[in-house]
Amino acid sequence: MQNKGLIKLFAILFGLVSIYQLSFTWFTNGVEASAKEYAEARSQDGKEIAKLERVYLDSVANKPVINLGFAQFSYNDIRDKELNLGLDLKGGINAILQVSVKDILIGLSNESKNPVFNEALTKATEAQKNSDKTFLTLFFDEFEKASAGTVKLSDPSIFGNKSLREKINFKLTDKEVEPIIEAEISGSISTAFEVLRSRIDKFGVTQPNIQRIGNSGRILIELPGAKDIDRVKKLLQSTAELQFWEVYSNQETANFFFAANSVVENFLKTETKVDTTTVKDELEDLLGEVSDSIATQKVNNLFSVLTPSVPQAENQVSSVIGTAKVADTATVNSYLARKDVRAVLSNEMKYAKFLWDAKPFTSTVTATGENIELIYLYGIKSNREDVAPIEGDVIDDASQEYGQTGKPEVSMTMNAVGSRQWGKMTTENVGKFVAVVLDDYVYTAPSVNTAITTGRTSISGGSMTVEEAQDIANVLKAGKLPAAAHIIQSEVVGPSLGQQAIDSSMSSFFLALLIVFIWMIFYYGKAGIIADFALIVNLLFIFGILTAFGAVLTLPGIAGIILTIGIAVDANVIIYERIKEELNLGKGLKASIKYGFSYDGAFSAILDANVTSLLTGVILYVFGTGPVKGFAYTFIVGIITSLFTAIFITRLLIDWYANKGKIFTFNTNITKKWFTKINVDFLKIRKIAYVISATFIIISIVSLFTNKLNYGVDFVGGRSYVVKFDKSISATDVSLKLKDVFGDAPEVKTYGEESQLKITTKYKIEEESNHIDDEVQNLLFNGLKQYNPEGLTLEEFKPGFEGDKKVGIMSSIKVEPTIADDIKTAAGWAILGSLIVIFLYILLRFKKWQYSLGAIVALFHDVLIVFGVFSLFYKILPFDMEIGQSFIAAILTVLGYSINDTVIVFDRIREFTKTHSSWSFYKVINTGLNSTMGRTINTSLTTLLVLFAIFLFGGDSIKGFMFALIVGIGVGTYSSWFIASPILYDTVKKLEKKKK
Repeated sequence: MQNKGLIKLFAILFGLVSIYQLSFTWFTNGVEASAKEYAEARSQDGKEIAKLERVYLDSVANKPVINLGFAQFSYNDIRDKELNLGLDLKGGINAILQVSVKDILIGLSNESKNPVFNEALTKATEAQKNSDKTFLTLFFDEFEKASAGTVKLSDPSIFGNKSLREKINFKLTDKEVEPIIEAEISGSISTAFEVLRSRIDKFGVTQPNIQRIGNSGRILIELPGAKDIDRVKKLLQSTAELQFWEVYSNQETANFFFAANSVVENFLKTETKVDTTTVKDELEDLLGEVSDSIATQKVNNLFSVLTPSVPQAENQVSSVIGTAKVADTATVNSYLARKDVRAVLSNEMKYAKFLWDAKPFTSTVTATGENIELIYLYGIKSNREDVAPIEGDVIDDASQEYGQTGKPEVSMTMNAVGSRQWGKMTTENVGKFVAVVLDDYVYTAPSVNTAITTGRTSISGGSMTVEEAQDIANVLKAGKLPAAAHIIQSEVVGPSLGQQAIDSSMSSFFLALLIVFIWMIFYYGKAGIIADFALIVNLLFIFGILTAFGAVLTLPGIAGIILTIGIAVDANVIIYERIKEELNLGKGLKASIKYGFSYDGAFSAILDANVTSLLTGVILYVFGTGPVKGFAYTFIVGIITSLFTAIFITRLLIDWYANKGKIFTFNTNITKKWFTKINVDFLKIRKIAYVISATFIIISIVSLFTNKLNYGVDFVGGRSYVVKFDKSISATDVSLKLKDVFGDAPEVKTYGEESQLKITTKYKIEEESNHIDDEVQNLLFNGLKQYNPEGLTLEEFKPGFEGDKKVGIMSSIKVEPTIADDIKTAAGWAILGSLIVIFLYILLRFKKWQYSLGAIVALFHDVLIVFGVFSLFYKILPFDMEIGQSFIAAILTVLGYSINDTVIVFDRIREFTKTHSSWSFYKVINTGLNSTMGRTINTSLTTLLVLFAIFLFGGDSIKGFMFALIVGIGVGTYSSWFIASPILYDTVKKLEKKKK
């Protein structure tokens, strides 16, 4: 081998750099352990511990905590250089936000009332549920259909308005307007991206990640380590639309509420009368008499869900005009929005709108001792256009401060224009009330004692926390989103589940390594020790690269690394088997080693096998998201590093040992005769194999049509929660109980331990309101109350804060149907794309389409059987067998691994075709299969042992993924022997017959 010195230097330097990079992870863990120790010594409350940890880490953020002699590093420095752990290992939230392109279009049109424009918006919204096109493309298509040439996009009532007059005039055609609107939309999404990034940067979470997803208006946000999930969601979804309004006092609204109460009572009486009559008739039929209880049924009114604030004295005049239970706010809103209710508003109040307080408060019912959540209602003096007198664009700066009473508040400074407007508003409302409204919630509505002309004001509230004040200040400084942002896909993992994943994955990781190390030494002796050393170097390189490039390590990523160990072993096995063959032919040790590492020896087979695996990894990376992309990244890095260590590091060590002149046999006394006299006539039994495979494929297809597949929320949409209890729970009982809560019975199954359930529901999944997530979580909490420990609160039930959480939601996933369709489509393209790429690569390398055909038929065979197994057994086996993104990652990995096996065999067949031209093609294929059987069994057995170790000892969330790999690699090994090569033989012989 040439340039040994350069390779040694590179390997040493690369190893030292990798150790240097990984050292920062060690140091960071040490500092964070000290922070945790500090926090736990001062509090037992999970939320308080998280806050104290943050305080400790903030205190050392910019102070030297590590001194390496040649450089000093603060906590911020080492944190930025540590190995990034993904959501499933650290806890936190991963979300995809959809910036509403519809809202942006409405804004660009100045809220156009044009019927064609609004019809196109409505139809595009409906069409998007079943389309992978962007909303903008669908809008243009629907507008063209609806207008039929009668109106153009450049019409003054649509986009030819004053705000766009410099870019769009009425002469432009629709095709000329479309790119202008596309540019405006893209600019708005870029603004949203920057606003969200600014908010996240100020949030204080470690290693945040934010990326735009194409031109779809979607933004991916990953916040590993985030614990206050509710706070994160509010931060991400707040549009930060700040408004200042004049408000009605409770004195001004009292008469309206009494009149509205009568209207509500009358229409409720009418509805109740209809219902009562129906029930009476039914009872008369059954019992022959009328029920007195129904005849005296109580009639509801507005005041049954809203308590109006009616002042009895001057000192009771307030901006709070009513109080309601939080659970009743939707009902109150529906009553107050009715036309017949609004008709009783006076002329001065006809544009009034009603908004709720930003934060509810808890009140105790004296008679029962029950705690209920109440919230205040305010009356806003709106106008025909519903435009606030002062908006948030006048704010120059905002910060969290403490008010005169010592409570947190948000202090705001206005620009010159805002100062004048605020001065005018406060002057005109001395003795009255004004409200500060953020995203349609009232944060404060104080009485104006004196005019404020300094341009300064504040947002304060009796129960506002420091964190809430900081978040409000952050979103105001970051700016207003150009349109509402809505979470369409999210994954939340609590820190407790993350720690479990780390513990289980590390134990399975080291067990898998131990199995590989022992096997290699047992089978290859001294050469096995060298291969094990190369594996250790390979792992060092992988983790060093991941750390240096800021990659995120996920649970599937660890699986990817372990899988590359199998690939690295495979490369060493191929080399060692070729060396053994040469030694058996009587060649000298050094000549055999040289040939084993040469292109004609093992290198061409290793190269082809690794390139095909690499191609599937790249496709997986392109089409995957989140953890799947993490798996693909580590898989790709592992393939490259394993290729380097197997070819160069192993060669250096073997050459060094061989030069000592000692005996080097590449086997042990036990294994030296293994696989040496194999002579199986594979082609003779190929028709039996065809029948067996056809039988399995038919069973699989029948099951796919009858039993179908268990699609996860990734592909069909929905919300899924992993909930832990303090005792064993019946999944059936929970499903029946939750049917009363959600209307339809959710899917409930045991997840790992018998005290842990996975609950999946589609309740209101198609509704886009941001409060639905909270509603579903509250319903789940109330539905599971009888199974949870007494005294468990909603906050304790939610994921986050506690690192040793014993009960409650451990993790959750939400996927809306729109993005679920996109994920399913991308998965299909990923599988199809990988098959096409593999077909073309093999055609390029082997020059005959018969090789490609044999390989692709074998791959289709493998994929169909894996799908069939999952279809047949998902109702039987005691672990999660959902078809989602992780399953697709497993399928693509199986494709890569299966083609790896097939290519090794094909490479040997190609070699024998050239070197033994006198042999029949029948003999060439049988000899090729027999000569590679030792390698195939060795590699497949090692890989399967590794996968079984992860399957048995890894986390619950990865069992289905591992099972798919185990089945796939087992079937892939079979297909490389009994499908790919026999198909190659049959197609070649058929072609030869035709020629004759």
